[in-house]
Amino acid sequence: MSYTTCEVRWFIPGAIPTSFKTWFEPSQQPEQRTDIYLYTPENDFVGIKLRSGRLEIKWRISELGAVQFTNSVTGKVEKWRKWMCSDSTKEAFLPIQVENNSTWVSVKKSRYLQSYRILPGAVPELLNDNINLDNIKNSCNVELTLLEIYNKTWWSIALEASGEEAGLVDSLHATANYLFTDYQGIELQRNDSYAYPHWIDSFI
Repeated sequence: MSYTTCEVRWFIPGAIPTSFKTWFEPSQQPEQRTDIYLYTPENDFVGIKLRSGRLEIKWRISELGAVQFTNSVTGKVEKWRKWMCSDSTKEAFLPIQVENNSTWVSVKKSRYLQSYRILPGAVPELLNDNINLDNIKNSCNVELTLLEIYNKTWWSIALEASGEEAGLVDSLHATANYLFTDYQGIELQRNDSYAYPHWIDSFI
């Protein structure tokens, strides 16, 4: 299975500011998991990881430049392609297979996720957790994640649009405009905007 996304993401050290959690349903409990990334030196365009019993490979297909969404929010917008492979025997893609291997890096995640349906000329529609996104023509996920890597705490906020490729950029912008119009939180800067391969490389 594979699909294309349009994304913008920021990484910031420390704990998640409380103001961001107001974007999510109060009753939502974050997903807890550990992803294990293959470290590839000086690479910011390909991500390879083990996640929940499957192998995921993600590569950047285009850089769309820095976008200033508001006076305090600027991020690098990129298009990525993701490919996923699961093993029905559950004998492959296991964390134990790469334990104690320095080329693989474990990242603990506590992730809030919220999805929006995007329709032309309409305000993004909040979707409930039971909706299958495969049945949604155009959507955008908002991810808020607490991260732990090498005993250091970081957090990340990301917007990830999927659906019809011709509409990905518009879906991302519609969601960003909806979320950031009255945003008064900490400044999200261009220098803090990049994808996971670059972030992981900064620790090695």
